[in-house]
Formats: sequence, structure tokens, C-alpha cells
Amino acid sequence: MSDLDLFARHKAVLPDWLALYYADPLEITHGEGRYVWDAAGKKYLDFFGGILTTMTAHALPEVTKAVSEQAGRIIHTSTLYLNRSMVELAERIAQLSGIPDARVFFTTSGTEANDTALLLATAYRQSNQILAMRNSYHGRSFSAVGITGNKGWSPTSLSPLQTLYVHGGVRTRGPYADLDDAEFIAACVADLEDLLGHVRAPAALIAEPIQGVGGFTAPPDGLYAAFREVLQERGILWIADEVQTGWGRTGDHFWGWQAHGDSGPPDMLTFAKGIGNGMSIGGVVARAEVMNCLDSNSISTFGGSPVTMAAGNANLTYLLEHDLQGNARRVGGMLIERLRAVAAQHQGVREIRGRGLMIGVELVKPGTDEADPDAAAAVLEAAREEGLLIGKGGGHNTSVLRIAPPLSLTVAEAEEGAAILERALRSAP
Repeated sequence: MSDLDLFARHKAVLPDWLALYYADPLEITHGEGRYVWDAAGKKYLDFFGGILTTMTAHALPEVTKAVSEQAGRIIHTSTLYLNRSMVELAERIAQLSGIPDARVFFTTSGTEANDTALLLATAYRQSNQILAMRNSYHGRSFSAVGITGNKGWSPTSLSPLQTLYVHGGVRTRGPYADLDDAEFIAACVADLEDLLGHVRAPAALIAEPIQGVGGFTAPPDGLYAAFREVLQERGILWIADEVQTGWGRTGDHFWGWQAHGDSGPPDMLTFAKGIGNGMSIGGVVARAEVMNCLDSNSISTFGGSPVTMAAGNANLTYLLEHDLQGNARRVGGMLIERLRAVAAQHQGVREIRGRGLMIGVELVKPGTDEADPDAAAAVLEAAREEGLLIGKGGGHNTSVLRIAPPLSLTVAEAEEGAAILERALRSAP
């Protein structure tokens, strides 16, 4: 059956709002390392990893073996029973988190992780007010949509929460873009202090250290440390949404919050995506006082399942033993410089930004500062034709190409992808 036949069946039975890439959507049938193949047998270099989820490699033997062996023993029990692999992974994540006296709760996705963090924060603080960043994205549940500051991913204004949006997530656009880094931070802090002077104290600030769907944008290092000082004075919690930035993807740090770490770790961090290398794992890490604040029972039917925990443990071991954070720093740094050299020859590229293997290429109409989503769509298609899969995002205009390969990417593969992207940029209208 062709992709077009499958696409017709998809449209007949699945929601219209279920996003698909490409004019002729692609069915991926298998992968190995940093490459995947479609149903027709065409090979692609994967620079998006299933939205930053295939973090180490496709068909990583250590992970597939762990999954297969566990599935052969027992697939499911639920959190009503002791689960050795869940306890082991929780112990490792608690230690890696940097949060003192940490507790870990596993979910099945980043959306559910953020939803849990919001439950904990609002219950602990007895407030339904949440601070969130403009241009942010935190998931597709009702509560997560209610704190998402990205119009293109906010299908309703209805919410169980009162959300107040803060400046600072986008460095090169907005009212403070022309300031230097120190002035930018000072202006954002002053805005936050002014906002808090007009409202009852919110429960928490939730922020992505680098905004994912928003186009891999980030504030200057230290902004969230400065915010943290303001929040701590008022007892307001800080939730670091590490769904896309965790596990060493940024190269410089294991967690994105560590670029803003002068005032210590967050009260909570949420994680998902890469830890499972494709298996459905999400979770929340919080200091015990916050995690244990709920006064009723709860479980997670599928969170922390034996199979996903086996995958997570094997994947984390591989990540640490092979220093994939260091590889992200080295290969990602080289790739960013290579792309900046390409951008210097292309008037439609406004900015190359990012850290490690989390890189954004922002496109604008040549000679202007106006976002160019049509060009981004055209480059996405041209790259696919040449055998490279990338993502896109960036506010509701989706004019940013998102590059986030598996962290085991080699120098040769980085050069291969950069060359394809260079040709794709030149071919775009």
C-alpha cells in the first residue's frame, strides 16, 4: 500500500487537527543509528528523532534487548505493586536531578508530567494562578494548554488555571530585544516584580530552559536564577520543564536549568521524551515536601511500567557510559558553526541559535524581520527529498527549522546533514 493510500485512510478516521509533516506524508518503517527508512525503502538521516524522543539511537541494541527481555517476563503490573526497575530508575533520576530529598513520579508523557507538576504546585500553594512564559509550550492536556503561551498550539482559552504570561523566553524579539544581556535580564525581572505587585501570589512559574515548539529560543543564561530570587521571596515554586532540554541534549549541561543555576535547583522538574528512547516515559521530580503534599491516594496505571522502566534504565546507562552529553557539546558546537557559515550566505536566515544538539534556524523574508513560514515549509520538503528529516516550530508562524538529532550523531553525519540543509535552503523560493 502506498503512502497516499495510507494518508487517505488516515484522513478518514483520525482528527483533522492531528498534525502531519509534508504535502505527501511519510510512513517510517524502521531505523538504525541515526537513519530511518520509509515504506518505499528510501533512507533518511534523522535530524529530529521523533520530536527529540529517539535520544540515543534508533534500534539501540541495549534498549531493544532490555525491552524484549522484560516483555518476555511480564509487561504490566501497575503502581499498586512494587516494581524493582521503577525504584532503580527513580533513584538514579533523583540523584541526577540536583533536587535535595527528591521524590520521583513516573507518567507516560511530558504532557502528563507537566499536568502532575501543576497539580502538585496548586495543591501545595493553595492557588490556581500560574506564571508561564510567552511563546511557551507545555503539552496538549486541558491544563497544559491553559499555560501554553503559543497561539498555534492553544486551541481554547478555557482553563482550570489563571495564567499570567511573563517576558523573557525569546531573546531576539519583543520589547527588550535591543538591550544587552544584563539589561535584558534586569528588564524582565522588573516586569516580573511589577506583575507580582498586582496579583495574589501565584503557585508557581513553569518555564522551559530552551523553548521547544517555540523555535528553540532561550533567554540569556542566568535569567531564571534572577527570577528564582524574586519567586523565593514570595514562596512561589519554580518548575523547570525539561521535557526537551534534559539528559544532556544542550551539551553544556545535563539539565537546561543548570544554565540558570546560581540560586540552586528548581523545586520541581519535569522530564519525558529522550529518557525512554522512544518508549513512553515521563515524570516529575520534586522535593519531598512538595511531592508529598497531596492528601488523597493516587496511582499511575501505565506510568512506570516494567517495560518502559527497563528501557529507561538501559538507555540512561548507555547515555552516561558513552558520554553523549559530551558528544552533543562537541558535535553540536561544530554543527552550529557549520550552519552559521551557511546562513552567512543566505539572506533568508535571520538567526542560527541553540546549544548542543538542539539547534534552531529562523527564516525570514529576505531584507525584512518578518517570519517566513512558507520558506520553512519549502525547506522542510526540500530536505526530505534529499534524505534529511528536520522539524519546524517558532510561535504560530512556524518559521524556525528545528534540528535535534540523536545524541550519538557523528561528525560525518553532522556534515552530511549540514550539506543537505545548505542545498535545501538554496533551493527554497
